[in-house]
Amino acid sequence: MIPYTRDEAREWARERLVGAVNCTIPSFTNDLKSINEAGIRHDVRLAKQHGFLGTLGISEVNITLPEYLDFLQIIRDEADQDGGDLVVVHHASWSDLEQNIEAVKGAEAAGAELVLLSYPPNFYPESEQEIYDYTRAVCDATNLAVILFPMFLWGFSQRIHPSDIPARLIRRLLDDCPNVAVIKAEGGFPSIMGIIECHRLFGEEVVISCPIEGELLPLGQLIPIQLSATSDHEFWGPTIPHAMQLLRDGKYDEVTELYWKMHPARKAKGAVAQQLNGGAFINRQLWKFQGWLQGYNGGPLRLPTQRIHEPQMNALRKGLLDSGFDPSTDPFREFFIGRNPA
Repeated sequence: MIPYTRDEAREWARERLVGAVNCTIPSFTNDLKSINEAGIRHDVRLAKQHGFLGTLGISEVNITLPEYLDFLQIIRDEADQDGGDLVVVHHASWSDLEQNIEAVKGAEAAGAELVLLSYPPNFYPESEQEIYDYTRAVCDATNLAVILFPMFLWGFSQRIHPSDIPARLIRRLLDDCPNVAVIKAEGGFPSIMGIIECHRLFGEEVVISCPIEGELLPLGQLIPIQLSATSDHEFWGPTIPHAMQLLRDGKYDEVTELYWKMHPARKAKGAVAQQLNGGAFINRQLWKFQGWLQGYNGGPLRLPTQRIHEPQMNALRKGLLDSGFDPSTDPFREFFIGRNPA
């Protein structure tokens, strides 16, 4: 059961969503015919051990909707083991509005508590009204709290507004969709103006999430940031939950020291992302490898999938080593098998 009503979603988010949310990418059996329950449970257990508030069940891989809903149920079940209370986040990233409405209803039944709203690659709005209509249709289809996500990946900035989803449109959505409870403020990335504007205009109404750790650690010393969701924080092991606790405690010198410690790995990660992401998609194979370096399952993904090669793998591992972390030194071939082969 969802622990709030639609009208209580913002209050729930303000009280509950304090910390960092990582990402769980589906694991598959080695013949790629089924999801790998052992690998999924391994990743959820490790996310809990690392101190994450919640995890996003990634849907932007080759997975069917029935498989994805089973995947969410496994996450939910493992999240609840041993008295755990990990927040399960549904990734509303499917091919069209009809599929996304079916998926969000299924995710609610599967035990998700929060929705990260995405926009399909074939969605080509030419007006703010079209974005409003799509967003409201998804929000109206669920009782779950929703994360609104201004982001350059949607391709809105050239036609709609440089901030991707302009503040005036966010205002309309907040007024008309009471279950919009969080703004994942990446509008206009890599500019920080999106998060500053959202904090200034909407920070008293909804939770403002800063998902980019390189912005979170500096900005969190100047403005209150209670949530960093969702991102590939598993690359850093338990570091981001720890850093957010330091921010809440006002230990800014320690946060600053940590920021500079992380900088070699941050630069390596940014360079590899530029090589592999292309600016138009997120390389989930890359993210899965980043997590594997910190003990997460890894394992094969189905075609079509992006690739990662040895030069990028070496660069990421070296970046972590240069930052004083202790990444896995297992042979890279083990990543493509996974820690829980099935």
